[in-house]
Amino acid sequence: MAVEVAILHKKVDEVMNIVRSLRSQGLVQGVDFDFAYRKATFDPINGHSITDRHTVFTFYTEKYATLFALKWS
Repeated sequence: MAVEVAILHKKVDEVMNIVRSLRSQGLVQGVDFDFAYRKATFDPINGHSITDRHTVFTFYTEKYATLFALKWS
């Protein structure tokens, strides 16, 4: 069962630091976790924000998701 954890408002370099931290802890991307960065989107007509930037981390083991959420959410 995959568990998704969203992290809001982090810039790309901050997200990559989190990913490097996970890797240094021995987690393997594609096996233990995956992530998807979503940049902010705006309405082209009035400039209002449609979605804020966020990253969705997907964990394939519940304990990793729980530890991650406690540390980063």
